[in-house]
Amino acid sequence: MAVYKRNYKGYTGRLTQRWARFLILTRHGYGRLFQSRFLIVFLAVCLFYPIGCAAFIYLSHNERFLMLMRIPPDSLLAVGGRFFYYFCIVQGALAYLLTALIGPSLVSPDLVNGALPLYLCRPFSRGEYVAGKLSVLMALLSLITWLPGLILFFIESSVAEAGWAKDNLWLAWGIFLGLFLWILVLSLIALAVSAWVRWKIAAGALVLGVFFAGAGFGAAIDQVMRTNYGALIDLTQVVHTIQADLLRYDSGTDMAVSSAWIVLAVVCAICLFLLARRVRAFEVVR
Repeated sequence: MAVYKRNYKGYTGRLTQRWARFLILTRHGYGRLFQSRFLIVFLAVCLFYPIGCAAFIYLSHNERFLMLMRIPPDSLLAVGGRFFYYFCIVQGALAYLLTALIGPSLVSPDLVNGALPLYLCRPFSRGEYVAGKLSVLMALLSLITWLPGLILFFIESSVAEAGWAKDNLWLAWGIFLGLFLWILVLSLIALAVSAWVRWKIAAGALVLGVFFAGAGFGAAIDQVMRTNYGALIDLTQVVHTIQADLLRYDSGTDMAVSSAWIVLAVVCAICLFLLARRVRAFEVVR
């Protein structure tokens, strides 16, 4: 529009509150992601196991069904730490695949197309940009991880004897914190990789490689050096160690829980550092 015509007007609509501005990126990110039918189908598949677990919980407390099928109640897996530990493993693996699928497309398009200056020239900080992109992944991953886990906990508390929920409240905390830490690590790694690798296919492969390579190198270090410290670079085992401790289940690992927490903190710090280096309003080309 030509300036001399003087018929332009400033924006007079409702302004988004400061604390909620990062949700603008989340809303538009979902609008683009859910155009993929494959993503919707994959999310539906991710809910099969929680539905099966809910059916198992209900039927395991149905005395008539157990008598009809001649199943001794003591032969069934108790709904406790072991039950929810395996739930965390299965849903965590699905969350890992979902992250590799959608994570690389969150930051790299903005860098490739030079869109970051358009974001950051507005009253929009780098932290809000990262929070907006991070919430896209974490909200989707929450739908298939700790949210179904807590629903299963409440289903068990409704069919179990009185007082079960109060005596096992630590299970709900372990489910939430264990899976929340897992999706936080996945999301930060995906954003960091997406910020540094601009080709989506290569970024997705690198997200997968971070965990597979860590497991392989960790096992090789343990074999060659005859030590147990190689497992510290296997992020999957690190998180599973923390989850097993939160759920009070002996997973058979030799890793110290304190070491697992330190590794997790270091990985998150590295990812935030990498994001801080790349998410800028300008880029210096030498």
